[in-house]
Amino acid sequence: MKLCRFLLSEPGEKTIRHGILEADRVHQAQGDWPGSLSRTGESWPLGRVRLLAPVTPSKIVCVARNYRKHAAELGNAVPAEPLIFLKAPSSVIAAGETIEMPPDSARVDYEGELAVVIGHACSRLGPGQAIEPYLAGFTCLNDVTARDLQKKDGLFGRAKSFDTFCPLGPVIETEFDWKQARIETWVNGERRQHGSAAEMIYPVDELVRWLSRIMTLLPGDVIATGTPEGISPLAAGDVVEIAIEGIGRLRNPVAARSDP
Repeated sequence: MKLCRFLLSEPGEKTIRHGILEADRVHQAQGDWPGSLSRTGESWPLGRVRLLAPVTPSKIVCVARNYRKHAAELGNAVPAEPLIFLKAPSSVIAAGETIEMPPDSARVDYEGELAVVIGHACSRLGPGQAIEPYLAGFTCLNDVTARDLQKKDGLFGRAKSFDTFCPLGPVIETEFDWKQARIETWVNGERRQHGSAAEMIYPVDELVRWLSRIMTLLPGDVIATGTPEGISPLAAGDVVEIAIEGIGRLRNPVAARSDP
């Protein structure tokens, strides 16, 4: 089942709704997110709604260098344990919204990733404990990065957290076999990245359990599981898409940010 958040495409419409996407139709849902949602009976063609980011996370926890070839392309060693950083929740945008390249950076890269969405609070999960009861599902994420600032700072926070630097969506797929996930990034119709969750150094279940022993993961929180090799810079006018079969395509245009 594909869960979404949306607005009706009508003048002055401000009511954010939960929905279930089926084919090209969005069905309004009610109940407790994520597991107890049911249809109200109202629905609209996809062209009559505007999809929002499927969640508003309290935190976005990202895993760096979780693919060996990506670590190698940046000249980094494989971490001995998961290497994590936080991305500002204010960086989240929806599919279709514009990635804005700030004047502070001369190189802004895409990073296509499989993202885990937490559905129920979890803390201190034990070794081998099942993660499925705590998950809402999976979605696409673009960990947009000011690469030059990352190198300059030696840290991740500023480089990863500019406004618009976390495209997320378009939906949360609740019935998804992450072990079979294949992640692709396309720029202007050309495939730039392709990788498989099977190549992750630290797989999804290990990451969720490991992170839960550090911080309580809350409903709506997002875990970005790392990017495959093939990163490169974006330019104003580009269109970047993160595609994961079974979830969908997260498509965003790119533009230079015009500061006053």
